[in-house]
Amino acid sequence: MSMQALVLKQHNGPLELTELPRPEPARGEVLVRIAASGLNPLDTKIRAGAAGHAKHPLPAVLGIDMAGVVEAVGEGVGRFKAGDPVYGMTGGVGGLQGSLAQYASVDADLLALMPSNLSMREAAALPLAFITAYSGIADRAHLQVGKTVLVHGGAGGVGYVSVQLALALGAKVFSTVSERDRGVVEALGATPIDYRAQSVEQYVRSATNGAGFDLVVDTVGGATLDASFAAVRHFGHVVSALGWGTHALAPLSFREATYSGVFTLHALLSGEGRAHHGEMLRVAAQLAEENRLAPRLDARRFDLSSTQLAYDALADGSARGKVVVEVT
Repeated sequence: MSMQALVLKQHNGPLELTELPRPEPARGEVLVRIAASGLNPLDTKIRAGAAGHAKHPLPAVLGIDMAGVVEAVGEGVGRFKAGDPVYGMTGGVGGLQGSLAQYASVDADLLALMPSNLSMREAAALPLAFITAYSGIADRAHLQVGKTVLVHGGAGGVGYVSVQLALALGAKVFSTVSERDRGVVEALGATPIDYRAQSVEQYVRSATNGAGFDLVVDTVGGATLDASFAAVRHFGHVVSALGWGTHALAPLSFREATYSGVFTLHALLSGEGRAHHGEMLRVAAQLAEENRLAPRLDARRFDLSSTQLAYDALADGSARGKVVVEVT
């Protein structure tokens, strides 16, 4: 049997609609009929060959996040059965087939049952963003009720989910956004900070009386990570999924604060800790079903034939929310 998939043969080249053999699930795997593929900024870097930490040998099928329906299960899989709606962060890096295809056979540990109140399109927008947010906020920082949290980039994919997760864990949440996106985080219940209108010292003073935030979540990197070190309180914590480059640690050290890096792709690339991905997505499903977690989606609709336009929306910055390609 065959399937249709988008294949990238050269970096920054076209995504060619191609007939490929339909995969069969090996032991511990689940064959999923993919309904939607969630795209992330990282997908554009992988396509360009610019993500040295996420190499994907060509020719390749891209797409990290997905939602779909279980078609068949391999030996040793007891958690899922044919017909189950599932979602996960399952491929598109390290030689693992991505989600821009009609089918994928994926490690069952990476999957969870979809939130019952979300569409396939909505569910496909969550995995990488939620796993990144949870890894930092819950696993590394162990956020407690009543703490103050600053999320940098709260209108972005990971930031938007981070704001919701921190609120669900009982924190008082602030978020840096542009003036245009002020209402996005206000609607969630967080306090917006216009980072262009205020210096770090100014918003730390106005939001925390100068004490600093218990936890700072950096989803932007670069100078924003440096700002995070200046915004954290004494003995506080900073987490970032974009800790590249060279940064001065003196501001962090003077506050006797701590830092954790998050590398969301580790489980996919190494095979280590994959079961925890499924566990985190089960938490996400519960929060979604309690109406405490939902993605922010770009209003445009894309399918396999218009996926180039979906990548363009990410690359040119015109996306207002997560970009999702509907596969079937």
